[in-house]
Amino acid sequence: MTPTGSTPAAARRRAPARQGSLREHNLALVLRHVLDAAAPAAAAASGAEGEGGLATSAPSRADVATATGLTRGSVSALVDLLIGARLVAELPPVVTARAGRPAVPLVPAEGTVAGLGAEVNVDYIGVRALDLAGRVLAHRTTAGDFRHSDPARVLGLLAGLVGEVRAALPAEARVAGMCLALPGLVDRVTGPLRLAPNLGWRDVDVVALLAAHPEVDGLSVRLANEANLAARAEVRAGAAGDSFLYVSGEVGIGAAVVLDGEVFAGRHGWSGELGHTVVDQQGPRCTCGARGCLEQYAGKDAMLRAAGRDVEEPVDTLLDAAAAGDERAARALRSAGDALGVALANFVNLVDVDHVVLGGIYAPLAPWLTDAVVAQLRSRVLAAPWADAGVGVASGGPYAAMTGAAVVVLRAVADDPADWLDPTP
Repeated sequence: MTPTGSTPAAARRRAPARQGSLREHNLALVLRHVLDAAAPAAAAASGAEGEGGLATSAPSRADVATATGLTRGSVSALVDLLIGARLVAELPPVVTARAGRPAVPLVPAEGTVAGLGAEVNVDYIGVRALDLAGRVLAHRTTAGDFRHSDPARVLGLLAGLVGEVRAALPAEARVAGMCLALPGLVDRVTGPLRLAPNLGWRDVDVVALLAAHPEVDGLSVRLANEANLAARAEVRAGAAGDSFLYVSGEVGIGAAVVLDGEVFAGRHGWSGELGHTVVDQQGPRCTCGARGCLEQYAGKDAMLRAAGRDVEEPVDTLLDAAAAGDERAARALRSAGDALGVALANFVNLVDVDHVVLGGIYAPLAPWLTDAVVAQLRSRVLAAPWADAGVGVASGGPYAAMTGAAVVVLRAVADDPADWLDPTP
């Protein structure tokens, strides 16, 4: 098990390449360039199963050589290895204005390598498989009420979905591993889930429980916080830029600080628990045991209760009620926006980001929340007169945490593609 947030691959990217690892270093350099060129187009089309998109400006060997500083001969040899490993594919030649032979565009191979992204949340579990081209190869979800649930039972259900997804993959697809998104504190140093208040889980060895199921047999499994993973899907989508605060609204509320395209997870991987920042010291008791947490004002259950609705209802019913003129529903949303804006203002004052992205259930609710959030940011953020924090809607697609989890798995392939080369001459 490899906890997300450990950084050996990142350290390798920063370290100088020694002679013994030069080919591996350059293989990763070339593959990442091809994958990164395709990522925005793939992300834009990955919301629906079976769809995907390859970059319209896919790089040629010459483009890769120019971008990486490697010689054309070296790039050509490395690309041949990556094609042989079924990590990169060639498109038909394209005539360019440059002299010489037509350029051959390079794109991520489709359907040959799959990363599994899984999620356990309060009201659903799911598994999604992405390939290197960003296509959703298979996707399964199961709705349920997993508040104060038995971890072994829930993870058994999840393992069944893993089996279904693996069975639905193309025959030629090799599974690179699985990353599981969880709504709580995941220790990136030692791995266990420390606490997920809304699930009622504490100090759960999730990987060991999953390993007991044959559907997970042979899979490398890693864990991460769901908001951090959803933020990775947002980075991949590209619309929010490379530095922003991502907010994931569900029953609980998570956040992730993204700086220069990387998620800042904190020393232990516990950063971003926005839902448990205090809005009112005398407020209602939270599932975490404290009083007045943001979650009790702007979480899904809190908004539904404030609107006089059943917490089992989907958030769409709250949106429909407000749109139909239900003043109590509209007031619940405005109050949630005010509380969310107060908490976000504290965050922005602390971390100095100038863009906030509303994800999860906040994306469809954004028309009702944004004005209140922006008003609080403008009145409470000290730097607002000089750098007004913008508020936007997430573009990472539905089930963003699953997508981000699969991206983490596939990024590990990109960081060390030598393991995927054909060992035969």
